[in-house]
Amino acid sequence: MREPTETADDEYGAVSTLAPETEFDEDEDYYLDDEGSDEDDLGLVEPGETPPPSPPADAGLIDPSDRLGKPMPTDRLRGWITTIIITAIGAAVRFQNLGFPTDNGTPVFDEKHYVPQAWQMLRNGGYEDNPGYELTVHPPVGKYLISIGEWLFGYNGVGWRFASAVAGTLMILLIIRIARRLTRSTLLGGVAGILLICDGLSHVQARMGMLDVFLALFVLISFGCLLNDRDQMRERLRRAIRDGFVNDSPYGPRLGFRWWRFATGVSIGISCAVKWDGLYWMAGFFALTILWDWRARSVAGIARPLRGMLLRDLLPAVWGLLLVPVLCYLGCWWAWLASETGVDRHGVSGTYPYQAGQPVAWFLSWTPDALRYLVHYSGNVLYFHEHLVTPANSPHPWESKPWTWPMGLRPMLYYYAGGTQACGSADCVSATMLIGTPAMWWLAFPMLGWALWRVIGRYDWRYLTVLVAYLAGLLPWFLNLDRQMFFFYMTPDVAFLILGLVLPLGEILGPSTASFERRRTGILCVGLYVGLVVANFVWLWPILNGDSISASQWYAELWLPSWR
Repeated sequence: MREPTETADDEYGAVSTLAPETEFDEDEDYYLDDEGSDEDDLGLVEPGETPPPSPPADAGLIDPSDRLGKPMPTDRLRGWITTIIITAIGAAVRFQNLGFPTDNGTPVFDEKHYVPQAWQMLRNGGYEDNPGYELTVHPPVGKYLISIGEWLFGYNGVGWRFASAVAGTLMILLIIRIARRLTRSTLLGGVAGILLICDGLSHVQARMGMLDVFLALFVLISFGCLLNDRDQMRERLRRAIRDGFVNDSPYGPRLGFRWWRFATGVSIGISCAVKWDGLYWMAGFFALTILWDWRARSVAGIARPLRGMLLRDLLPAVWGLLLVPVLCYLGCWWAWLASETGVDRHGVSGTYPYQAGQPVAWFLSWTPDALRYLVHYSGNVLYFHEHLVTPANSPHPWESKPWTWPMGLRPMLYYYAGGTQACGSADCVSATMLIGTPAMWWLAFPMLGWALWRVIGRYDWRYLTVLVAYLAGLLPWFLNLDRQMFFFYMTPDVAFLILGLVLPLGEILGPSTASFERRRTGILCVGLYVGLVVANFVWLWPILNGDSISASQWYAELWLPSWR
């Protein structure tokens, strides 16, 4: 079997670019010439011919630098044109009729919490001063961003949703670039962008003045920075191999300051300052970078890769992905810390945190008063979330549990107005429902199963990465099933669902070395699936945007009994 050649500008994201870095794909047909013969492989020659010279003894060895991963596609211009066009289409979809619906000019559903709090921040210079019945229970960054739109457009539907639509549009741009880096394919990057445009949950949340779309944005930014850090680290190792100093130490070389990892820490810290859920991805991404560093040193031929990772990479990773996020999180509270009248700004005096009479813990006694007050405030918030349970005799009509989320079995109704005649019928309905596009969401469990098989059976780091990111947003919710939960908590996981679908689409597409017929069949299958997703999104469009439709069409949109 010959070694596969690298194709940096592979147009369609071949399987050869998706193979694990530690071994090549098992299907040897990908790397055989169509016109090769058994005689050629045996080295037989015709009488009178001169046999070819014998290859050097180390010809069959793989250069360690070649095992550190494949380069990015060289079609940079085409990649950016694709990104800009698809992002522009996504922006048009997200921003159309942004100010509708409202509840007689007021926010709908949980917008009623965050929109007034953002307006308070705009009035006060960055902090809330009204406890709002103790529902000021999330960090400030998401509300900072909502207040920017309110400052630009006023206290109306467009104003309090503008920042959300910008965040949703930026996520389209990001997922195109991230999928392109993950698969080394511009085509598959474009497919990922189209799929995100056509996801119902992402579409609705990008048009609501709520916090979850901002959490999703910063988690996705941190994921993209983490992938860039992986590539940068391996490129530095590749350079060390080529310059001949990779084995100057049995632990391998020091790789310098890793700016992309620092950016990962900054963005994950900001995500925690939107919602504390960012902590789950911080833990997952820290585990991933440690594993990647160990594997990179191993495939680079370093004598002691595990100890090298512990000595060279662990402490910088702790700094970049654990301490930097904490510092960024604290920095996001700048306005509250500088205020005198913020919620719970002076809420503790010798007590900690929310139980009166309990002494301040010894490890907080030496901290500045402002930080102790922040700990007290955070304790109140934690107490609220721990006790936000479902009443046994009065459950919320649209709450759901996490085992229903992967397939979107229990969506949410954000807005409903019946009995109108705007659709031309005697009985019209205008409703906005939070529904994940079934053509994608109903494949969640097959996606997870295939990803798990690829991780266990092939050690495919791409599937492992997506799997960790997806499960970081899902599994923690199983720790307290009595808590009141809602489907919109899955907003950050949509991007990783899509990436988990794009990877097998690349395998269906086929390798760049496959026959013309094989490639054409792969393109047809991928095109049909993308078309199905687009058609599904178009079908759901009226109930994603609150369009006025007849009652019969309204019921036709509700495919499952659990959607009602």
